[in-house]
Amino acid sequence: MAAPRVWLLWRIGVFLAALAPLVFWGWQVAINAAGPEPGNYLLLNIGIGGLWMLLLTLSLTPLTKLTRWKGFALIRRQLGLWTLAYATLHMLSYALFTLGLNWALLGSELVKRPYIIVGMIALIGLAVLGATSNKWSMRRLGKRWKPLHKFAYIILGLVLLHFFWVVRADMQEWAMYAAIAALVMVTRLPPVARKLPKLRYRLSR
Repeated sequence: MAAPRVWLLWRIGVFLAALAPLVFWGWQVAINAAGPEPGNYLLLNIGIGGLWMLLLTLSLTPLTKLTRWKGFALIRRQLGLWTLAYATLHMLSYALFTLGLNWALLGSELVKRPYIIVGMIALIGLAVLGATSNKWSMRRLGKRWKPLHKFAYIILGLVLLHFFWVVRADMQEWAMYAAIAALVMVTRLPPVARKLPKLRYRLSR
């Protein structure tokens, strides 16, 4: 099979895998299997899905260095845009199911739940990264492109803070995501990143 077709099938597989949770959650709501508050069910699960997408996106560079497999690099932008899509759907779920599209309630919500502000900042950051993830932006921004996209780690911190405020009554799940995020960030530190190819060589022996 020609290489371009292999990569196309790989991209399609990643697309379907990213879409599958949304379809599943929607189906659960449709068959009344999402509990007594289906709106909150969608809000929480889509938010967690967005966190997973962000973690997966940030793990692709160290995975590429560790394995030297081109497939991880090919889907970096794709998963980044999926992260933005999940975050946008999370925000829309909040607007629809929590606010009921009554924007007059937003002011009091921001006072009572400051984590909403943190989430909005993270969403704006993801939107900026998504809008500048194309080749035209890379050429336009030049050397500024990479420093800009390193803000993804600040966004990850904001998302974890947002999630911390939401689930602080049960810290076990949050601690798991924080540990995964810490591992991903450690692999991006220059001393560790330089050792990843050597680790690949040792594992292959």
